[in-house]
Amino acid sequence: MLRVGNLQRSIDFYTQVMGMQLLRTSENPEYKYSLAFLGFEGGNPGQAEIELTWNWGTDSYDMGTAYGHIALGVPDAYAACEKIKAAGGNVTREAGPVKGGSTVIAFVTDPDGYKIELIQRAETEGGAGLR
Repeated sequence: MLRVGNLQRSIDFYTQVMGMQLLRTSENPEYKYSLAFLGFEGGNPGQAEIELTWNWGTDSYDMGTAYGHIALGVPDAYAACEKIKAAGGNVTREAGPVKGGSTVIAFVTDPDGYKIELIQRAETEGGAGLR
């Protein structure tokens, strides 16, 4: 779960820039929060989902030191970066081999500052991701 400062802005980023699907939303007026669940290929149980939480009246959060990043498998990290940039996304580390290895990775930052690692995976490894 990620706490976000503007739910619609974050939904737009994850759907329009990262290529996820908005799977469902819910509102809780009594406790003043809204939820949005996003994922690839229909989400659970076949694929993981990201839960976005907006606490009404809160527009930003401190990241803290425990959070690292979300990781998403993609068939081609180079192509994913180009698609993300074309959609207005912020690629903070261009695709290329990880230091000391051969796995191709890249990093993107969402509108709230959360980091997302793109890990290039062969199609035969399965899993959905940004295509």
